[in-house]
Amino acid sequence: MSNPAMPLAHIVDDDEAIRDALSWLFRTRNVAARAWASAEDFLAAWQPDWQGCIVLDIRMREMSGLECFDALLERGNTLPVIFLTGHGDVPMAVGALKKGAFDFLEKPVDDNALVDVVIRALATNARHQANQETQATVATRLAQLTPREHEVMQLVLAGKFNKVIADELNISMRTVEVHRSRVFEKMGVRSAVELAQLLSPRD
Repeated sequence: MSNPAMPLAHIVDDDEAIRDALSWLFRTRNVAARAWASAEDFLAAWQPDWQGCIVLDIRMREMSGLECFDALLERGNTLPVIFLTGHGDVPMAVGALKKGAFDFLEKPVDDNALVDVVIRALATNARHQANQETQATVATRLAQLTPREHEVMQLVLAGKFNKVIADELNISMRTVEVHRSRVFEKMGVRSAVELAQLLSPRD
């Protein structure tokens, strides 16, 4: 059984020949992959902490790729989804892009183009995972601040000097300096600039 933390390209296609061909292709480019014979099988196994991407055929005998995609959206899936489409499926694929699909490629698929898109999708997912971990770390650090330290931090982020902060909070300059120092220590930063960067929204 594969390690859930290991990034995988999940191939979801009911055509065994395509599954085998794509699995072999990805191996030649050092992309770890796992193949699924149906959307139902994939959804039954799907876990929210999986990393990687999904290569999803639009037309399958039972549940279609679009139905699978909708089910994944409902579950809050964050894995990038790349659709494989027949010529007549392009309008559907464009609609899926508007819902957040990563990309779509028409069959017959150019091998290098597909692997390049998969590698981009894996990199996108890795950045998303890193940002999620950073946000979790920041949330943990913020939870360690006292209410007064939160107040001082907001005023520091607003660019106010210690004397102004002391006047606004009706405390001494020395007390502001202590709170400011503790905020920096708990947040793991050395300056107001680093603090602002840590708390700035990420993509």
